[in-house]
Amino acid sequence: MAGYIEDRWIKKKKDPVTGKRERAARYGKGKRYKVSGIPGIRDRSFETLEDAKTWLRRSATDEERGEFVDPRDGSITLADYIAKHWAPGRGGVPKTQQGRERRVRLHIIPHLGHLPLRSITAAELRAYTATLEATVASVDYQRGILSQLSSILEAAVDDKRLARNPMCAKSVKWPKAPRERREAWSLERALRVRDVISPRDRIAVVLGLGCGLRQGEVFGLSPEDIDYARGVIHVRRQVQAIHGKLFFALPKGAKTRTVDMPSSVAEELKRHVAAFPPVEVELPWGKPEADGQRRKVSLLLTTRFGNAVAVNTWNTYTWKPALAKAGIIPPCPKGAKPWQWAAAPKDGFHVLRHTYASLLLEAGESVVTLARWLGHSSPAITLGYYAHFMSEAGSRGRTAIDGLFGGERDGRASRNSPDSLQG
Repeated sequence: MAGYIEDRWIKKKKDPVTGKRERAARYGKGKRYKVSGIPGIRDRSFETLEDAKTWLRRSATDEERGEFVDPRDGSITLADYIAKHWAPGRGGVPKTQQGRERRVRLHIIPHLGHLPLRSITAAELRAYTATLEATVASVDYQRGILSQLSSILEAAVDDKRLARNPMCAKSVKWPKAPRERREAWSLERALRVRDVISPRDRIAVVLGLGCGLRQGEVFGLSPEDIDYARGVIHVRRQVQAIHGKLFFALPKGAKTRTVDMPSSVAEELKRHVAAFPPVEVELPWGKPEADGQRRKVSLLLTTRFGNAVAVNTWNTYTWKPALAKAGIIPPCPKGAKPWQWAAAPKDGFHVLRHTYASLLLEAGESVVTLARWLGHSSPAITLGYYAHFMSEAGSRGRTAIDGLFGGERDGRASRNSPDSLQG
């Protein structure tokens, strides 16, 4: 077995005269026994010989199995581990990075950041999940926080600072994912919002409802992306914002795509361009601070001042007033600021994309084709998240059943008619 125990209080070599090992200069100072010589494992000192032997035996065995974790490496606090070892190695698009940083800063560090990694036990995590359930309203957001914490602790296992991930303990119960999914609007409701929103912004509703574009993709759409001859729209970019700074980026998942454009949407686009001529806007590409990679794009939808549209501002000052005018949400409370005006997530702009998908599925469109138009990697995602019951649904099925039973009834009537009886 690799490794050995050294007595630090007694000299290794015997006295040539007496034949005995004499006391070392450090006799009586510090821990006496030091374990050394285990490949890949730092030396460690102990007060008693028995403790040293136990450590040597266990460490050498774990090292051979590849399971050794030095408790001293787990003494680093969670906050320091994240800052020094976990965060610097994380990539992703700016929006992903922003969400990750926000979850760590607001929900993980304040509760667990002071604890050494080795002190983050299942008991600590059970208490932490209870705190999350009491302070964070969204179950999906709770699960996102816990998933990120688990990812951090899993990295600590890979770095051999923890023997196992305590988030995987059976007694640590994650909040159950909500069964309900965001529902689609009725077509009547969607058209009502389209008709009450400002004329400049009407095209956003048309593109969300008629082509399934995401909000940022609408704001990043250029007339050059519209192919009237082929009847398609090329989705090549979106407008995003981080800390109030706008920039161009690839669509979600860094995937461009081509979307079918119905003739009615094409006519709306032509009217919009005639009434509100596109404006060339220059923004950084890829991330807000990428000043060296700025791009100029002629945008279909801009503000009255010729700037790119910021999602949060548009939601506050354009979308919510339209919802209120359409009777979907209550008016802004008296005395409240516009940004204090609450609206349920189910009534966000993304509901138009859900409505678009549900309408096409109900009309019999291929789910494979729809998945490609929506930019999904698999038709299963389309069916799992975007197939909703529409209030107008059932007409095709109803017609089929009526035809079945109606035909049977007509057959009986003809057989029981006077003419057939006489024959």
